[in-house]
Amino acid sequence: MTLRSKLLACTLALVAMTGAAQAEKLRLGTEGAYPPFNFVQPDGTIAGFDLDIGLELCKRIGADCEVVAQDWDGIIPGLIAQKYDFVIASMFITEERKQQVAFTNPYYMAAMTHVVPKDSEISEFSNKTLAGKVVGAQSGTTQADYAVKMYPDADVRLYPTQDEASLDMASGRLDVMVGDMLPLLDFVEKSEDGTCCKLAGAPITDPAFVGEGVGIAVRQEDNALRERLNKALAEIRADGTYKKINDKYFSIDIYSMK
Repeated sequence: MTLRSKLLACTLALVAMTGAAQAEKLRLGTEGAYPPFNFVQPDGTIAGFDLDIGLELCKRIGADCEVVAQDWDGIIPGLIAQKYDFVIASMFITEERKQQVAFTNPYYMAAMTHVVPKDSEISEFSNKTLAGKVVGAQSGTTQADYAVKMYPDADVRLYPTQDEASLDMASGRLDVMVGDMLPLLDFVEKSEDGTCCKLAGAPITDPAFVGEGVGIAVRQEDNALRERLNKALAEIRADGTYKKINDKYFSIDIYSMK
């Protein structure tokens, strides 16, 4: 083999290695039942704000990401069991969850709210005012923790998905629903079922329940991946890509809630 041939072979090998690095395979875990953040489309694919952000971050770190759907109650166990490599599913960053997984910097801020029927006279939310009332929330969430702790004398009903809780709200089986403010705002403003209802009371921003914001979860040992995602998140904030995705779904900047 001539020197020229050897150099050509080395160049081709380097190109192949570069291509292999660019084709890193990662699995993105999400729920698929939390519109407009993650939901299943008629064709069976999952879409939403979380997915748009997650897939853009995959592109920025040079990864080919496969989307894996997982029921909410099993989403952290699935990450720990290596069913997927990271989770982007509107997960509040809380101290309890940080005992199990690590989080990126927040990719949006968090607040919770109450939903009541449009003709409801409930305007104050306390254990006294909700005693005997039927209160719904999604199981395994900080919203569920809030409802159970704050309203012990209410009939608190927990649902596997937010969609199921919202359906019971629309059907008149709940007096109050507690949930993440943005999906519930979307529910009452944009969905046919949501015409039944309205937001009520001040937003719930107690850090004990909403944590430090909403982050992407990775396994605790995957610090390198966490830092790559943080870098990519900073990039899309700086170059306007985040705003473009945000404006597709929301009328406010949910990164700052302004």
